[in-house]
Amino acid sequence: MSNPKRLHPAAMIFSVIHSIKTSIFSLLPIVILAIGEAKWIYVVIAAGALVTIIIISSILSWLRYTYQLEEDQIRIEQGVLIRKKRTISKHRIQSIDLSQNIIHRIFGLTKVQIETAGNDHKIDATLHAVTMDEGKMVHDQLKYNQVPKDIEVDTNEHPEDEKKHPSRKITPKALIIAGSTSGSFGVILGLIGLGFSEIESIIPDRYYNHATDWVFSQAIQILILLAIVALIILWLLGILVTLIQYWDFTITRYEKELFITRGLLEKKQSTIPLKRIQAVGVVETIIHQPLGLAKIYVDIASGEMGSDSEMHTVLFPLIRKSEVQNFLRELLPEYEYNIDQWISLPKRALPYYLFRLAILPLIVTIVFYFTLTDWAYIPLIVTILACLLAYFQYKTIGYEIKGEHLFIRNRDLSKDTIIVKHRRLQAMKKKQHFIQKKQNLASLDTAILNKFLGRHFIVRDLEQEDVDKISDWYSYQKNRSNI
Repeated sequence: MSNPKRLHPAAMIFSVIHSIKTSIFSLLPIVILAIGEAKWIYVVIAAGALVTIIIISSILSWLRYTYQLEEDQIRIEQGVLIRKKRTISKHRIQSIDLSQNIIHRIFGLTKVQIETAGNDHKIDATLHAVTMDEGKMVHDQLKYNQVPKDIEVDTNEHPEDEKKHPSRKITPKALIIAGSTSGSFGVILGLIGLGFSEIESIIPDRYYNHATDWVFSQAIQILILLAIVALIILWLLGILVTLIQYWDFTITRYEKELFITRGLLEKKQSTIPLKRIQAVGVVETIIHQPLGLAKIYVDIASGEMGSDSEMHTVLFPLIRKSEVQNFLRELLPEYEYNIDQWISLPKRALPYYLFRLAILPLIVTIVFYFTLTDWAYIPLIVTILACLLAYFQYKTIGYEIKGEHLFIRNRDLSKDTIIVKHRRLQAMKKKQHFIQKKQNLASLDTAILNKFLGRHFIVRDLEQEDVDKISDWYSYQKNRSNI
């Protein structure tokens, strides 16, 4: 048993930064109103008082926060006015992740995130700033019941034995390709658009009107050139975001978990317990498909209610589709990727897919034809694109059963192949409306995890006998496992 310890004093910096960020977003409307009325003195006084309160609160919180590492548990005490005491047993801990942002790396620190098996995130704990050696000691003691010797610890080492473990590392070239084809520039464009919509309310009207008048006064060629330059910049930013997020991405397989390190500015080390993996997915975006590329991810049973942060964890950002089978065989042999008897949808299912996607734009096209004839071509183009997407969905969707694995393939714009073990299926439902019944069709609805954090895999308009076959496989395996 160790004596109670405090976090590194740099934890006060993180507390101050977090509190200021939270306060800025909540007080921004008041600040804008005060600036508009030219009451700068009140803004300065209020900001000074707020910062002073935050600093004092952060110092007191740091002084009153202690943790104590015992043989099979960790005790945490915190609270300035109301003292809270938590004891977390190592048998309840699902994962312990280490991460370093820029400030952590400057001071040689790390953040230790402890996640338990429960659904209440209040049980989890975070040591926001401890030394790297201390963080590794907490990790090793609670995960492996090992206390490392007093030597310098390599942050990339794993506390298991020194035997060779399967590992994969992504190259910078692959990361550039991933960033170039990820479409993340669209997200960046949306964030920039949101930022401009907020800035508009702050910029004085005369400057805003002057800028808009200048834009509209330019020739169409100049505007097209500016748009192309803006798209190129956004595309480059998308590559940069991918490089920062997944730089030096390395995944290693150990006996009971996968260990992932990644990040350029913020270095993260995370563990994925194998027993928490609910499904494996191979997703191919509309850009990746003709290039023969894919991304591998896993669905994980998250311990935090309503959190999506661990429901979709990337195992490898970019890989050739032809290498997926070898990747899983090497790093996750519990899940095989060997599809050779794929069951596709029957031909009579195609009208259902066309109807679902094309009926609305078709109605709009008809309305435009009689009311706004000159613009009717716009919804007509949308209708044609919807029909094409419906056809590709029909050609893509299907399933296969192989041993204890169920393979399901779906498509929105991207093609997503999911591999689920039988014991991970929480529920299976057969759906059939009266038209489907007459045509011997039915839809399959499967679910993993639980009803609060569940993910559904739905295959619509299968042959009824195929849905019955999957249901029998599920029921038979379930009954057999209970014997």
